[in-house]
Amino acid sequence: MEIAGLAAILMAIAVLLVVVSAVQPLARRLELSETVLLAIVGIVIGGAADLVLRNSHLEIFNGAAQTLLDFPLNSEAFLLIFLPILVFQGALGIDVRRLAHETATVLLLAVVAVAVSTAAIGFALYPFAGMPLAVCLLLGSIVATTDPSAVAGIFKEIGAASRLTRLVEGEALLNDAAAISIFTILLGSITSHHKIMLGGAVLEFLVSFIGALIIGIVFGRLTLMVIPALGAAPAAEVTLTVALPYLSYIVCDEFLGFSGVVATAASGLTISIYGPSTFRPQTWRFLNELWQQLVFWAGSLVFVLASMLVPRLLVGMTKWDCVLILLAAGAGLLARGAVVFGMLPILAATKLSPPVPTPFKVTMVWGGLRGAITLALALAVTENEHVSSSIAHFIGIIATGFVLITLFVNGMSLRYLVLFLKLDQLPLIDQALRHQILAIGLGEVRDQTREVAGELGFSNNVTNTVVEVIDRRVHSEEQANTFDTALGDRQRVTLALIVIANRERSILLDLFRIQGLSRRVMETLLRSAEAMVDGARLEGRFGYVRALRRRLRPSLRFRVAQVIHHRFNFDTPLMYCMMERFEMLMIGYFVSLSLTRFMRQRMEPTLGTRISEIVGEVLGRQCKLLDEALQTLRLHYHGYSEALENRMLRQIALRLEEEKYDTLMSESLLSEELHRELHRDVEHRREQLDFRLKFNIRAGIESRIHNFPLFEGVADGVLHDIAMKMSIHFSSPGERLYRKGQKVRTVYFISAGLAETHYPKHDVRFGAGAVLGGEEALKDERVTATSRSLQFGHFMTMSARNFRRLVEEYPRIGDNLERLAQARSKGELPDAQLLPQDGQDAPESPPSYDAIDLATAPVTRAIPVRQDSQASDA
Repeated sequence: MEIAGLAAILMAIAVLLVVVSAVQPLARRLELSETVLLAIVGIVIGGAADLVLRNSHLEIFNGAAQTLLDFPLNSEAFLLIFLPILVFQGALGIDVRRLAHETATVLLLAVVAVAVSTAAIGFALYPFAGMPLAVCLLLGSIVATTDPSAVAGIFKEIGAASRLTRLVEGEALLNDAAAISIFTILLGSITSHHKIMLGGAVLEFLVSFIGALIIGIVFGRLTLMVIPALGAAPAAEVTLTVALPYLSYIVCDEFLGFSGVVATAASGLTISIYGPSTFRPQTWRFLNELWQQLVFWAGSLVFVLASMLVPRLLVGMTKWDCVLILLAAGAGLLARGAVVFGMLPILAATKLSPPVPTPFKVTMVWGGLRGAITLALALAVTENEHVSSSIAHFIGIIATGFVLITLFVNGMSLRYLVLFLKLDQLPLIDQALRHQILAIGLGEVRDQTREVAGELGFSNNVTNTVVEVIDRRVHSEEQANTFDTALGDRQRVTLALIVIANRERSILLDLFRIQGLSRRVMETLLRSAEAMVDGARLEGRFGYVRALRRRLRPSLRFRVAQVIHHRFNFDTPLMYCMMERFEMLMIGYFVSLSLTRFMRQRMEPTLGTRISEIVGEVLGRQCKLLDEALQTLRLHYHGYSEALENRMLRQIALRLEEEKYDTLMSESLLSEELHRELHRDVEHRREQLDFRLKFNIRAGIESRIHNFPLFEGVADGVLHDIAMKMSIHFSSPGERLYRKGQKVRTVYFISAGLAETHYPKHDVRFGAGAVLGGEEALKDERVTATSRSLQFGHFMTMSARNFRRLVEEYPRIGDNLERLAQARSKGELPDAQLLPQDGQDAPESPPSYDAIDLATAPVTRAIPVRQDSQASDA
């Protein structure tokens, strides 16, 4: 019985999936690119099906052959079904923050190289093809887009440099958009018989590109905003990401006239950036695994289906067509080489992009393979009823031949080129670290193996034999270990900071599994941890400390909330910002303590004591700074601090309890019914913690101003009125309060924190209980020196106008201000203190000021430098 209709189509897809599943292991065994092998399989299937239809002796297979050759997928279906999946997963899998440093390089390869290749191929063919220039340029745009799957697959399989893989993937993410945009403009011109206006075409391209970029980001952010509202439902969250690329693509492509590819890429990049801090870690892992599977199916099917059309597209091919194919391939290679070797050095010289090594450039030029998208675009031309048969024949044959050359020549030799250029070797740091890690790790494995063998009762002979093998490996690695000589202290410090920043990111992701912690806070902390990784990788300690200091500065949202609070007396925005700030500082402090222990226990044996001490000083200053910031807040909001800390620990305890039940279940000590019941109980207790803590930003202002010498002798009723006129200001390290010559509009009352005024020959430090700007405000004068905050501080503020009225109404305050000024000029005031030193809220011991340098000094002074000769280069 012959299978027909939908059943035949589904049967064909199922058979193709079976074939695809066999291609992957076969390609690995033959050391071929999967894409190349898929192309071969597709061509063989297409050729065999065509042969069956032409042979009267094989009529029994006519139904299957007809189904394969007349598969109900035209070029539009190819692009609409498969392209959003391929582009979205490509964007999702990219490390955006590391790629950000290569933005100029990626845009050059994705946009400029496509335009140059289009022009080069078009003008190279024009004198010989006998076709209008627009048609030759159309062909150039079709073959200008590169296929990343073959190249990236080869790179990952042989362990090529990660930067090279990142550049290729980043280029491929946007060059489809550039090529398809140029293709659309040229095809429209040919079918409508209108001339192309260069200025209008460029403007159309820019509008399409920028508009799609905005739409894609908006769609991605809207998706991320919806995720928290789904209430931790993994299936629903992942389903949204499946819908997102199609929504972005179709809305832009069909309704707005923008580039659907760019919109899909932008939405995928948005999810890639903010996804780890929005989705729960287990959901994020599942999401990535699902998309990897989807792109494997989509990429494999589209390549096989497109390759099956190759025999049909090559029908009627002549010898002159072969010459044109070689001419187009040579022009494309030369154009790509001119861009890579001619323009990348300019980007490096102008500091727009890091330098790209010559072996990378050679590989990038030779690795410009073409694939399924090129075949789909060529198919779109051949199917277009407004295109003449001669043009369709020309486009179909030359584009298909171009794809075959790049796949079978470039694709099959790319692996050997990478190996020849030694791009598969580990970086210097990793090579030096390998023996060190193996020597230490194998030593632990040896001891654990002996212990496990004793527990399980293995015989002594077997145990000794296995342990001796591991011992020989340990000895071999120790002999080959050149870690101490291969890397200088500077490199080891950089390596340690990268490890520390990655460890911090892992801890934060683990904490994020605890439901109840603020998503915004975790997102901020994760972004800053990744920025510290990039900073350490690019600039060593300088980059790490710079990223750390950016983390500790209040955000723009926080600063705007402070302005609203101060000028309009509206507290709600600042209240929410303070709640998040409190949580961020607390989590940051706990993580810093964990990192210090991790460094001492795990990193010191690998990197050595000297490096551990250097990095420890950076971590120590970071920890002190966070501790002092928390002390400042706890002094004034002790109840909220304790409640927040209590809730966080209870959430951690619930997470540990849940993990314990999972462990018992895995050990078959719990039945499934009991396991579900215990989990329901944990969820019930977790829901009891799901409430917003109350935070009163104005709590205790009246009690605090009692501690100010300025208000000494002022009646309590007056202090109550004064408190009503004050606002709260949270200062950050290095924040400028007054600029020299500035007119005082705000008077600062330091409740907790440190400030410093810089006079020409000396500096004056102010601590808790001091007043800044009072004398100048009273005399309506401009300040004679710059003042800045040295630490996270808790200030109370009053407008200069209200302060003058206050002194006029209560002369006692003016007398106190004059007395304090005289005492300060005579040096009779005590040293400035970060926190008040009297009263029940006073800390047991004064905090250190060591962290001030880390927060306020230039980066070069904020970094500890070892003085011993062995660490002098650190």
